Amino acid sequence: MNNSINDQKSTEYRVLARKYRPQTFNDLIGQDTLVKTLENALKQGRLAHAFILTGVRGVGKTTTARIIAKGLNCIGTDGLSGPTTNPCGVCSNCFSITDDRHVDVIEMDAASRTGIDDIREIIDGVRYKPVSGRYKIYIIDEVHMLSRNAFNALLKTLEEPPENVKFIFATTEIRKVPVTVLSRCQRFDLRRITQEDLIALFSSICKKEEITAENEPLQLIARAADGSARDGLSLLDQAMALVGGHITTESVQKMLGLSSQFELFEVFEELMGGQLPEALLRVAKLNELGADPLQIAQDLLAITHLVTKFKVAPEIVGRSVTDLESEKGNDLASRLPMVQLGRCWQMLIKGISEIQHASSALPALEMVLIRLAYLSDSALGEASAEEKKTDVKKKNNEPQFIETEKLQVLPPTIGSFSEDIDTSVIRSFEEIVNLFERKKEGLIYAKLVTNVRPVRMTTGRLEIMQTAEIDEKFVGKMGKLLSKWSGQDWIISIVQEEGQKTIQEQMISRDKDVKLAALRDPLVACVIEAFPGAQVTAVRPLLSNSSDTKSNEIDIATDNT
Repeated sequence: MNNSINDQKSTEYRVLARKYRPQTFNDLIGQDTLVKTLENALKQGRLAHAFILTGVRGVGKTTTARIIAKGLNCIGTDGLSGPTTNPCGVCSNCFSITDDRHVDVIEMDAASRTGIDDIREIIDGVRYKPVSGRYKIYIIDEVHMLSRNAFNALLKTLEEPPENVKFIFATTEIRKVPVTVLSRCQRFDLRRITQEDLIALFSSICKKEEITAENEPLQLIARAADGSARDGLSLLDQAMALVGGHITTESVQKMLGLSSQFELFEVFEELMGGQLPEALLRVAKLNELGADPLQIAQDLLAITHLVTKFKVAPEIVGRSVTDLESEKGNDLASRLPMVQLGRCWQMLIKGISEIQHASSALPALEMVLIRLAYLSDSALGEASAEEKKTDVKKKNNEPQFIETEKLQVLPPTIGSFSEDIDTSVIRSFEEIVNLFERKKEGLIYAKLVTNVRPVRMTTGRLEIMQTAEIDEKFVGKMGKLLSKWSGQDWIISIVQEEGQKTIQEQMISRDKDVKLAALRDPLVACVIEAFPGAQVTAVRPLLSNSSDTKSNEIDIATDNT
């Protein structure tokens, strides 16, 4: 009977996260600073009486606490060894701690035992010496869940515990732990485990489990783990159960609900190139294959981030990217302007929130993609001079625009806006002014002419100089009307930078220049000389009936008129 029970226990499956839990400091990955500090503390006999370990889930807080407990109580194979950073794992103390049954290592889950009565048990227990170990060690997991009274009751004992008592706290919310507790502990921040370390761990475990796996699916699992070894091992366990003996990229993508990287890059490239029908068709096919619309948007956001890093600082991209990501990322970075990538990031951030709150995710995603496709008026990859003007720091203080080298502002007149102009594509500040004139928005039009000093303008964005006459209410209404008329999101912002002259000032300045030019005309000079006190009051361009050559009509006023 006993033999059958033992055989049954030996065949019970243990998940990878438990089976390959680190048992020594050498097994810990990604926590070199912690390991070195504890090793030096043990060698120098400068071991603190209380530790607090903090970090995200699955980076090894509780595991580290147990290794510390084993190291402090290990007696070695000969039964005579002292505290060590390399516990033997075979002595009675190490064996009992590994099996979670050591009488002097007490683990407490503060999430379920939050009250002061639970802490009183600890306070009463510290008065007694260890039964079989060198130290009595209290491991309190999720310590931030303790109540305020429980923390207060623990303070005195935590400050001056008996010499044979050690406290090890673990928490994911270090900010919720009172400062009075933190000041009594030696703190260790466990870092997120890098993707490179996780991939190496997964590869090693696959070999031990006699599972073959390509590098790319392990990269996908490591990325999904987000720095957590436990999360990564749980996903690896799931992948092994899904495919059996060989883990492929397709199987992991299906398991995680991810789309093909190639397809996602194709969608991104089509959107940036304005190829909207192709992009929507590809996304529809991905959705039919089971891809989550929200996940597609998040993947496009990740691609935007990757391409931006390739563009501004390729040296920080790292080695965890796939060959496809490296090839596509470099190619897109060389062709896409920085302003387009920045706006793409902003629109995807907003779009993800819209998808999360939408009643139907796919239509919400499609609307986000439609807005993305209209980010640029030009085809993907056109190396424009405008990008250079925005990406490179300007050499002088003269404001420059992306659409045009210099803002061309002509004095607007009633009816000057052509009826057949496409209001969905606004390329200059002049067109904005004329649009408000055409729409009979007189108050805004008047301010645009007399008070607004434009600083810079891009597609869907206008920055104007801060003045006393311009406020947030004005720019908000202006942006709302522009968005309504053009069918495109417009952002009007006030900046504390020197702007160009107002349209009215430009009209006055141009009028002066024209009058000065007229005074230099020999015929006009003769008239002025013949009539002392005469002045040029206006210069109007005329078109001759006999030819296409332009001439000017000049009004001259004398003292007698």
